[in-house]
Amino acid sequence: MKVSTETHERAVHVVTLSGRLDALEAGPIRELLSSYYANGDHDLIVDLREVDFVDSAGLAALVKAMKDARSNGGDLRLVRPTAEDANRVFALTRFDQVFVMADSSAELLSDW
Repeated sequence: MKVSTETHERAVHVVTLSGRLDALEAGPIRELLSSYYANGDHDLIVDLREVDFVDSAGLAALVKAMKDARSNGGDLRLVRPTAEDANRVFALTRFDQVFVMADSSAELLSDW
């Protein structure tokens, strides 16, 4: 899995994921997102546009990161996956109602 990050003026970090967000990758992603909170950064956007598969472990990692952010006064928001299968997981589990989601990080930033 390839991971890249960028920082914006509001101190919102954008973490871009690609590939599969599954049981194999959930642990390292959970650790990466936790490292931001440990450094005092509590506003994150996870860009899932290039993620083609999400399983329950991947969802659990995102939910934990969102709860950690919100418990520290921040938030974790998601850019929707463009892959239909990955996006369907959020709809079927109704996590698209739990997370703040948009089609781009720019849209999420303007709405913050």
